[in-house]
Amino acid sequence: MARSILVVCVGNICRSPMAEVMLATALPDNRVSSAGLGALVGEPAHPRSIELMAERGINLDDHVARQLSEQMLREHDMVLTMEQAHSDYISDNWPHARGRIFRWGHWDEIDVPDPYRRGEQAFIDALTLLDQGLEKWTDKLRQLG
Repeated sequence: MARSILVVCVGNICRSPMAEVMLATALPDNRVSSAGLGALVGEPAHPRSIELMAERGINLDDHVARQLSEQMLREHDMVLTMEQAHSDYISDNWPHARGRIFRWGHWDEIDVPDPYRRGEQAFIDALTLLDQGLEKWTDKLRQLG
């Protein structure tokens, strides 16, 4: 089973931080972290991401954006990306990670679009897709567990 999971998006302030804390809450025995392909390094999670998680009783206040690195990829059993393009980029640049990279929306063959600078509804839509993927991944990972 994947005991350590890395969630990746672009800036590491909207989608992947929410997905990280959602997955960590659902699978408390796993180590879950996140990073960005073009991270806004050192920045907190987007205020709307923090609010949406707070509405669920999940704290995202301490998140700090991090840039994806070779070391992170080596330290995690599985990588979950928000978009197929992210998976392709990681596979192309870090071939050793192939076979451990999956899209968050893998089971439904969907991407989770970036809500950054796109307004309230984009965040709500992204969260709906994150919930959908979370349910499928937690079921699959528990089955393997």
